[in-house]
Amino acid sequence: MAAVFLFTPTIPTFFIMFSFVYLLAYFLIFCNWGPQQRAGASSCFISLVHGTPAVLIATYAIINTQRNFGNLASPNTTSQNIVLEFSSGYFLMDLLHYIIFYPREVLFILHHLVTLYVFVTCRYMVHHGASAILILLILAEITSPCQNVWTLASFRKAEVPASAKLYKILSPPFYVFYSVVRGVIGPLFVYKMGVFYISGVADGLIPKWAWVSWMVVIISAIALSILWILNNWLDLYKESRNRASKKVR
Repeated sequence: MAAVFLFTPTIPTFFIMFSFVYLLAYFLIFCNWGPQQRAGASSCFISLVHGTPAVLIATYAIINTQRNFGNLASPNTTSQNIVLEFSSGYFLMDLLHYIIFYPREVLFILHHLVTLYVFVTCRYMVHHGASAILILLILAEITSPCQNVWTLASFRKAEVPASAKLYKILSPPFYVFYSVVRGVIGPLFVYKMGVFYISGVADGLIPKWAWVSWMVVIISAIALSILWILNNWLDLYKESRNRASKKVR
């Protein structure tokens, strides 16, 4: 049964919250960093504030309110809707960040737009299927703490030796963790989603246009994640070879 909430926050409420956190990071926490680094670090900071809480509340919303875990087309519960609103507020704020500071990062902007499309249609139009979307959210955000610390270290590795050391230490375990989650577990669950929708079990609950568009977005995001981590593995391999060749010389 869905949990009862006396107050249900909306997307604008969460957007304002993440805006405040972003401004706090930009003007106070990272005020001594360079302009571009400040913006990127502030984006990482709101990602940290969003990531782990999103995993926890999404897990709660699924475990405590989902009656049939095999039914990926069940009605959205109140707590599941709140998670969708929470994450939508974050993605709206981060989308604004990219539009202002990195307007040429078209892939990131498109990623945020289509992610918002999935969240908003699931929450306000379809009213079903949030459990599957939240499982994908958990898989996407469970790597958030490690990824954002790694990214923050990468911003300062050329200037701060400690950051360079942290970046070097974190890279291999982070790449392994990310590869397993995004390259193995994620695709397996997406395959399960596809089989479920194609079987027709969701007919009459989730319109075909909705689940087909969701699958296109999700598969594209998974593919880009795999390409991104493969590129990072390649860079790590090249760096290792360069270090080895310098030692030989």
